[in-house]
Amino acid sequence: MSTSVTPDFKKVQIQRDNLSFDAYVVGKEDAPGIVVLQEWWGVDFEIKNHAIKISQLGSGYKALIPDLYRGKVGVDVAEAQHLMDGLDWQGAVKDISASVNWLKANGSKKVGVTGYCMGGALSIASGVLIPEVDAVVAFYGVPPKELADPTQTRAPVQAHFGELDNFVGFSDITAAKALEEKLKSSGLPHEVHIYPGSGHAFMNRSTEGIKRRKEMGLNDEDEAAVDLAWSRFNSWMSQYLSV
Repeated sequence: MSTSVTPDFKKVQIQRDNLSFDAYVVGKEDAPGIVVLQEWWGVDFEIKNHAIKISQLGSGYKALIPDLYRGKVGVDVAEAQHLMDGLDWQGAVKDISASVNWLKANGSKKVGVTGYCMGGALSIASGVLIPEVDAVVAFYGVPPKELADPTQTRAPVQAHFGELDNFVGFSDITAAKALEEKLKSSGLPHEVHIYPGSGHAFMNRSTEGIKRRKEMGLNDEDEAAVDLAWSRFNSWMSQYLSV
Protein backbone atom coordinates (compact mmCIF):
# COMPACT_ATOMS: atom_id res chain seq x y z
CA MET A 1 0.00 0.00 0.00
CA SER A 2 1.39 3.37 -0.98
CA THR A 3 1.90 6.06 1.67
CA SER A 4 0.75 8.87 -0.62
CA VAL A 5 -2.67 10.51 -0.59
CA THR A 6 -5.12 8.28 -2.41
CA PRO A 7 -7.33 9.89 -5.08
CA ASP A 8 -10.30 9.52 -2.71
CA PHE A 9 -9.06 12.52 -0.70
CA LYS A 10 -9.86 16.09 -1.61
CA LYS A 11 -7.42 18.67 -0.26
CA VAL A 12 -9.09 21.82 1.10
CA GLN A 13 -7.82 24.98 2.76
CA ILE A 14 -9.44 26.01 6.03
CA GLN A 15 -9.21 29.53 7.46
CA ARG A 16 -8.81 30.40 11.10
CA ASP A 17 -7.84 33.73 12.62
CA ASN A 18 -5.44 35.20 10.05
CA LEU A 19 -4.02 31.95 8.73
CA SER A 20 -5.07 28.92 6.71
CA PHE A 21 -4.09 25.26 6.82
CA ASP A 22 -4.54 22.16 4.67
CA ALA A 23 -7.09 19.47 5.42
CA TYR A 24 -7.97 16.25 3.62
CA VAL A 25 -11.59 15.24 3.08
CA VAL A 26 -12.99 11.85 2.08
CA GLY A 27 -16.47 10.35 2.04
CA LYS A 28 -20.06 11.20 1.40
CA GLU A 29 -21.27 14.74 0.69
CA ASP A 30 -23.99 16.02 3.05
CA ALA A 31 -23.36 13.13 5.47
CA PRO A 32 -22.60 13.75 9.15
CA GLY A 33 -19.01 14.99 9.52
CA ILE A 34 -16.19 13.52 11.57
CA VAL A 35 -12.91 15.35 12.19
CA VAL A 36 -10.13 12.71 12.35
CA LEU A 37 -7.05 13.72 14.37
CA GLN A 38 -3.55 12.43 13.73
CA GLU A 39 -1.21 10.50 15.99
CA TRP A 40 2.12 12.09 16.91
CA TRP A 41 3.47 10.90 13.53
CA GLY A 42 1.49 13.53 11.59
CA VAL A 43 -0.83 13.12 8.60
CA ASP A 44 0.55 9.82 7.34
CA PHE A 45 -0.78 6.63 5.76
CA GLU A 46 -2.29 5.34 9.01
CA ILE A 47 -4.51 8.33 9.80
CA LYS A 48 -5.64 8.34 6.15
CA ASN A 49 -6.52 4.63 6.45
CA HIS A 50 -8.62 5.44 9.51
CA ALA A 51 -10.39 8.32 7.74
CA ILE A 52 -11.24 6.11 4.73
CA LYS A 53 -12.56 3.39 7.06
CA ILE A 54 -14.65 5.95 9.00
CA SER A 55 -16.12 7.41 5.81
CA GLN A 56 -17.45 3.95 4.92
CA LEU A 57 -18.97 2.99 8.28
CA GLY A 58 -22.74 2.75 8.70
CA SER A 59 -24.55 4.80 6.10
CA GLY A 60 -21.42 6.88 5.44
CA TYR A 61 -19.62 9.90 6.89
CA LYS A 62 -17.66 12.84 5.57
CA ALA A 63 -14.24 12.52 7.25
CA LEU A 64 -11.83 15.45 7.47
CA ILE A 65 -8.18 15.32 8.62
CA PRO A 66 -6.74 18.73 9.57
CA ASP A 67 -2.95 18.89 9.10
CA LEU A 68 -1.97 20.00 12.62
CA TYR A 69 1.78 19.77 11.83
CA ARG A 70 1.49 21.83 8.62
CA GLY A 71 2.98 19.16 6.36
CA LYS A 72 5.61 17.69 8.67
CA VAL A 73 5.60 13.93 9.27
CA GLY A 74 7.72 12.02 11.78
CA VAL A 75 9.63 9.08 10.31
CA ASP A 76 10.79 7.68 13.64
CA VAL A 77 9.83 7.86 17.32
CA ALA A 78 12.35 10.60 18.17
CA GLU A 79 11.09 12.85 15.39
CA ALA A 80 7.43 12.16 16.19
CA GLN A 81 8.13 13.00 19.86
CA HIS A 82 9.87 16.20 18.77
CA LEU A 83 6.92 17.21 16.56
CA MET A 84 4.39 16.51 19.32
CA ASP A 85 6.50 18.37 21.90
CA GLY A 86 6.57 21.36 19.55
CA LEU A 87 2.80 21.37 18.96
CA ASP A 88 0.89 24.46 20.06
CA TRP A 89 -2.02 22.59 21.70
CA GLN A 90 -4.24 25.67 22.00
CA GLY A 91 -3.57 26.39 18.32
CA ALA A 92 -4.44 22.78 17.47
CA VAL A 93 -7.80 23.19 19.27
CA LYS A 94 -8.42 26.28 17.10
CA ASP A 95 -7.62 24.19 13.99
CA ILE A 96 -10.12 21.55 15.16
CA SER A 97 -12.77 24.18 15.86
CA ALA A 98 -12.29 25.64 12.36
CA SER A 99 -12.51 22.10 10.91
CA VAL A 100 -15.77 21.35 12.75
CA ASN A 101 -17.25 24.62 11.53
CA TRP A 102 -16.02 24.00 7.97
CA LEU A 103 -17.89 20.67 7.93
CA LYS A 104 -21.04 22.33 9.34
CA ALA A 105 -20.80 25.02 6.65
CA ASN A 106 -20.32 22.38 3.94
CA GLY A 107 -23.31 20.07 4.33
CA SER A 108 -22.79 18.20 7.63
CA LYS A 109 -25.62 18.97 10.08
CA LYS A 110 -23.82 17.26 12.95
CA VAL A 111 -20.08 16.75 13.48
CA GLY A 112 -18.10 14.42 15.71
CA VAL A 113 -14.39 14.41 16.53
CA THR A 114 -12.17 11.36 16.84
CA GLY A 115 -8.43 10.89 17.19
CA TYR A 116 -5.63 8.50 18.05
CA CYS A 117 -2.80 8.93 20.57
CA MET A 118 -2.07 12.69 20.49
CA GLY A 119 -5.28 13.07 18.47
CA GLY A 120 -7.22 11.09 21.10
CA ALA A 121 -6.17 13.60 23.76
CA LEU A 122 -7.12 16.47 21.44
CA SER A 123 -10.51 14.94 20.66
CA ILE A 124 -11.40 14.85 24.38
CA ALA A 125 -10.16 18.45 24.69
CA SER A 126 -12.36 19.47 21.77
CA GLY A 127 -15.43 18.04 23.52
CA VAL A 128 -14.67 20.40 26.41
CA LEU A 129 -13.53 23.49 24.50
CA ILE A 130 -15.54 23.52 21.25
CA PRO A 131 -19.31 23.93 21.76
CA GLU A 132 -20.13 22.87 18.16
CA VAL A 133 -18.82 19.30 18.68
CA ASP A 134 -21.73 16.82 18.83
CA ALA A 135 -19.86 13.64 19.85
CA VAL A 136 -16.34 12.43 20.65
CA VAL A 137 -14.62 9.05 20.26
CA ALA A 138 -11.06 9.07 21.61
CA PHE A 139 -8.42 6.38 21.17
CA TYR A 140 -5.63 6.04 23.76
CA GLY A 141 -4.99 9.63 24.79
CA VAL A 142 -6.02 11.94 27.64
CA PRO A 143 -5.42 15.72 27.47
CA PRO A 144 -3.10 17.44 29.96
CA LYS A 145 -5.16 19.08 32.71
CA GLU A 146 -3.84 22.54 31.75
CA LEU A 147 -5.53 22.09 28.36
CA ALA A 148 -8.93 20.66 29.26
CA ASP A 149 -10.84 19.17 32.18
CA PRO A 150 -12.98 16.20 31.04
CA THR A 151 -15.49 16.87 33.84
CA GLN A 152 -16.48 19.92 31.74
CA THR A 153 -17.18 18.07 28.48
CA ARG A 154 -20.16 19.38 26.51
CA ALA A 155 -20.30 16.37 24.17
CA PRO A 156 -20.88 12.66 24.82
CA VAL A 157 -17.49 10.87 24.98
CA GLN A 158 -16.55 7.29 24.16
CA ALA A 159 -12.91 6.34 24.83
CA HIS A 160 -10.80 3.27 24.01
CA PHE A 161 -7.59 2.10 25.70
CA GLY A 162 -5.34 -0.95 25.59
CA GLU A 163 -4.86 -2.69 28.92
CA LEU A 164 -1.09 -3.05 28.25
CA ASP A 165 -0.56 0.58 27.16
CA ASN A 166 2.51 1.89 29.00
CA PHE A 167 2.35 5.61 28.19
CA VAL A 168 2.03 6.53 31.87
CA GLY A 169 -0.39 9.34 32.65
CA PHE A 170 -1.34 9.69 28.99
CA SER A 171 -2.98 6.44 27.91
CA ASP A 172 -2.16 3.72 30.44
CA ILE A 173 -4.90 1.94 32.40
CA THR A 174 -4.59 4.38 35.34
CA ALA A 175 -5.13 7.35 33.01
CA ALA A 176 -8.10 5.53 31.45
CA LYS A 177 -9.74 4.89 34.82
CA ALA A 178 -9.12 8.47 35.97
CA LEU A 179 -10.74 9.71 32.75
CA GLU A 180 -13.76 7.49 33.42
CA GLU A 181 -14.22 9.04 36.90
CA LYS A 182 -14.05 12.55 35.42
CA LEU A 183 -16.55 11.71 32.69
CA LYS A 184 -18.91 10.29 35.33
CA SER A 185 -18.97 13.63 37.08
CA SER A 186 -19.66 15.44 33.78
CA GLY A 187 -23.18 13.98 33.87
CA LEU A 188 -23.07 13.42 30.09
CA PRO A 189 -23.25 10.06 28.30
CA HIS A 190 -19.84 8.36 28.27
CA GLU A 191 -18.18 4.97 27.82
CA VAL A 192 -14.60 3.98 28.56
CA HIS A 193 -13.53 0.65 27.08
CA ILE A 194 -10.33 -1.17 28.03
CA TYR A 195 -9.12 -3.96 25.72
CA PRO A 196 -7.38 -6.86 27.51
CA GLY A 197 -4.03 -7.85 26.03
CA SER A 198 -3.85 -4.79 23.74
CA GLY A 199 -1.09 -2.17 23.82
CA HIS A 200 -0.87 1.41 22.60
CA ALA A 201 -1.99 2.14 19.02
CA PHE A 202 -3.73 -1.24 18.69
CA MET A 203 -6.03 0.13 15.94
CA ASN A 204 -3.12 0.45 13.49
CA ARG A 205 -3.51 -2.59 11.24
CA SER A 206 -1.88 -1.69 7.92
CA THR A 207 1.26 -3.61 6.97
CA GLU A 208 3.45 -0.56 7.66
CA GLY A 209 1.56 0.20 10.86
CA ILE A 210 2.11 -3.33 12.23
CA LYS A 211 5.81 -3.16 11.31
CA ARG A 212 6.17 0.22 13.03
CA ARG A 213 4.44 -1.04 16.19
CA LYS A 214 6.78 -4.07 16.28
CA GLU A 215 9.79 -1.73 16.01
CA MET A 216 8.40 0.02 19.12
CA GLY A 217 8.13 -3.33 20.93
CA LEU A 218 4.35 -3.57 20.50
CA ASN A 219 3.74 -7.15 19.41
CA ASP A 220 0.10 -7.61 20.41
CA GLU A 221 -2.29 -8.33 17.55
CA ASP A 222 -6.00 -8.71 18.17
CA GLU A 223 -8.29 -8.30 15.16
CA ALA A 224 -11.32 -9.03 17.34
CA ALA A 225 -10.51 -6.07 19.60
CA VAL A 226 -10.09 -3.80 16.57
CA ASP A 227 -13.42 -4.95 15.09
CA LEU A 228 -15.15 -4.47 18.45
CA ALA A 229 -13.73 -0.95 18.79
CA TRP A 230 -14.90 -0.02 15.28
CA SER A 231 -18.38 -1.36 15.95
CA ARG A 232 -18.58 0.63 19.20
CA PHE A 233 -17.30 3.70 17.35
CA ASN A 234 -19.98 3.27 14.71
CA SER A 235 -22.84 2.84 17.16
CA TRP A 236 -21.71 5.90 19.19
CA MET A 237 -21.33 8.19 16.19
CA SER A 238 -24.54 7.01 14.53
CA GLN A 239 -26.45 7.58 17.79
CA TYR A 240 -25.19 11.15 18.36
CA LEU A 241 -24.67 12.37 14.79
CA SER A 242 -27.96 11.24 13.26
CA VAL A 243 -30.28 14.15 12.56
